[in-house]
Amino acid sequence: MIFGPWAKTEYYVNLGGGFHSNDARGTTISVDPKSGLAADRVTPLVRSKGYEAGLRTAIIPGLQSTFNVYQLNMDSELVFLGDAGTTEAGPASRRTGFEFANFHAPTPWLTIDADVAYAKARFKTGDRIPGAVEGVGSLSAAVDNLGPWFGSLQLRYFGPRALTEDNSVRSNNTTILNGQLGYKFHKNVRVALQAFNLLDRQANAIDYYYTSRLPGEPATGVDDKHFHPIEPRSLRVSLTSNF
Repeated sequence: MIFGPWAKTEYYVNLGGGFHSNDARGTTISVDPKSGLAADRVTPLVRSKGYEAGLRTAIIPGLQSTFNVYQLNMDSELVFLGDAGTTEAGPASRRTGFEFANFHAPTPWLTIDADVAYAKARFKTGDRIPGAVEGVGSLSAAVDNLGPWFGSLQLRYFGPRALTEDNSVRSNNTTILNGQLGYKFHKNVRVALQAFNLLDRQANAIDYYYTSRLPGEPATGVDDKHFHPIEPRSLRVSLTSNF
């Protein structure tokens, strides 16, 4: 339901439902292949319900802003198992948070996007959801419609997050700056130089915490962080032709 607009501002309430699918193997399994014991099957589809309320406004000339608060409930949360390299169906979960998005066009050739969001993710038991993203943000500027040249810069931020249910182990934050500079030879032909991780930050794209074992470590394994680092500063040239 949408109300308005009043003073170039409208308010809305949104209710919705959906599903996410569990691993199909979990719907047919009867015996755990590792232990040989009986295994519990999972439902193939898990229901989710969401609630959202917010506003959209263009009261400031050239600026479009959206703010909303939301809640998302899931009957079962998928949890990653590092040792098995797969996911399993976990307890029911709830996420509550907000999103604030802004799009500003101060001139015909310059656009600015600024977005921030936060989510409080918990199992219905009260424990944290390992790996669930909390605070994120993005700030970007793009230049176009200014002769044949175009370009953009984007700063992206991913805040620290819990890696264990009790929040005793957390990841670090990740900040990345990307950009591009391009030239239009024709309305259908353009070339661009794209740059990734311009600041050459040493950070991780994703982190997990689980038990693993390296040569020389105890047979029971060691609890530790496992991560995938972001790529170092890199460049890519692309040629685009539209037909």
